[in-house]
Amino acid sequence: MQREEALALLKKNLKNKNLFSHSLAVEAVMRRLAAHFQEDVEKWGLAGLLHDIDYDRTRDDPDRHSMEGAGMLEEAGLPADLVYAVRVHNDRHGLPRLSLMDRVLFATDPMTGLIVAGALIRPEKKLAAVDVQFLVNRFNEKSFARGANRETIRACSELGLSLEEFLGLGLEAMQGIAGELGL
Repeated sequence: MQREEALALLKKNLKNKNLFSHSLAVEAVMRRLAAHFQEDVEKWGLAGLLHDIDYDRTRDDPDRHSMEGAGMLEEAGLPADLVYAVRVHNDRHGLPRLSLMDRVLFATDPMTGLIVAGALIRPEKKLAAVDVQFLVNRFNEKSFARGANRETIRACSELGLSLEEFLGLGLEAMQGIAGELGL
């Protein structure tokens, strides 16, 4: 599946503007981390872009989230490893994260929310005004970006990355698409 097809599929199934932006952010970070780990940038980008494709349908039933999405992607003919990464990004299912792509998607998903929150509390409301140290400082504040699960983000250690390195790669990726994100 090409990115244009994936975008069309996402737009068909995900109407929430903020969730759509979140999907673009996760895609950008997944692409950046794929390059960092010398993996398939296109495949990892699609995993990031489509990871929440079922969220409009499953938002009130988190036990269904990612299972439905994985089924949709399987029906669309996407590779089995990409489908599995989408399935296991929701920790509620208790499925093992087997591949590097699985672990990266899992940790990246909430990290993008932390970065967006960092931009939104700056007077400029721009990603360009955010740096890694600012995010690290905010990371330890429990009241900041409550929805960004810190334990999940800390799973970056399973990738051989420090929190600072992980946030730096994520921030760099998101700053690269700041215009698309409106930040």
